[in-house]
Amino acid sequence: MAIEKFNQLKKYLDSQILGQGELTQSMLIGLLADGHILVEGPPGLAKTRAIKALSDGIEADFHRVQFTPDLLPADLTGTDIYRPETHEFEFQRGPLFHNLILADEINRAPAKVQSALLEAMGERQITVGSTTYQLPELFLVMATQNPIEQEGTYPLPEAQLDRFLLHVSIDYPDASVEREILALNRNEALNKDIISPPSLSQAEIKEARNECLNIYLAPQLEEYIVQLIIATRQPAKYDALLAQWLTYGASPRATIALERCARARAWLHNRDFVSPEDIISVLPNVLRHRLLLSYEAESEGITASIVIDKILNVVAVP
Repeated sequence: MAIEKFNQLKKYLDSQILGQGELTQSMLIGLLADGHILVEGPPGLAKTRAIKALSDGIEADFHRVQFTPDLLPADLTGTDIYRPETHEFEFQRGPLFHNLILADEINRAPAKVQSALLEAMGERQITVGSTTYQLPELFLVMATQNPIEQEGTYPLPEAQLDRFLLHVSIDYPDASVEREILALNRNEALNKDIISPPSLSQAEIKEARNECLNIYLAPQLEEYIVQLIIATRQPAKYDALLAQWLTYGASPRATIALERCARARAWLHNRDFVSPEDIISVLPNVLRHRLLLSYEAESEGITASIVIDKILNVVAVP
């Protein structure tokens, strides 16, 4: 069964990326919900290692793109190359034609390069000149950004942020996990106790996605999902303080993402129905990048996480 293979994959990821259970679960949810992931955290927290480990565990090709200020859109999409011997242009495919893409430090590239990802992430295709090329059916972008260093960076526009299914925020591990990281690094250098990755086929991933879509979602919980999103757009109906904090709320993409992620989480926990816990658990990662806070909220030190906690408090669980 597909669930057994995914359990093996989760176990493998947790053995390679220590102390980041939220990240490994989010990657599997993104894989099941067919969406992209934005990971934010300080350098050195195995963000690159995580997506590489995921590619090792499934039958898919992987490509890493280091975003820099001098990167061009054609460096992602590819470009037409003129062949003198045939007097014709031939399309040279770019890195976006791989299954798993790591957009490392995505906020280091200017807007015109970031926008090259918009069509790819939204429509799973790219257009070069007058020709449109389809991307692989299994296509996942995991982008990273460093919240510490802001010099020479370009904020991601809201239109692109909205195309990320999840925004996962990670932090440093504790002391016990740090010791486990030392042992893992030492064993890898010695080629000792190396765990072999599972082999999850793309057909099994497609089967798992279909199983997620068939998981039962009660009408009351579907309404709960809708009300959570509506609370970001019409906060005054729910709470006066919430209305002061929010300028713009989440789009219908957030509603779809919340439902798909809740289904995926329920499936990963080997249940055939969605529970309120599934919705509440994935809500922060679904909404974190989709809320535009007011100047008053930012001046008071109110973060998106605080706003999301407030939303969970004012919208009743069925």
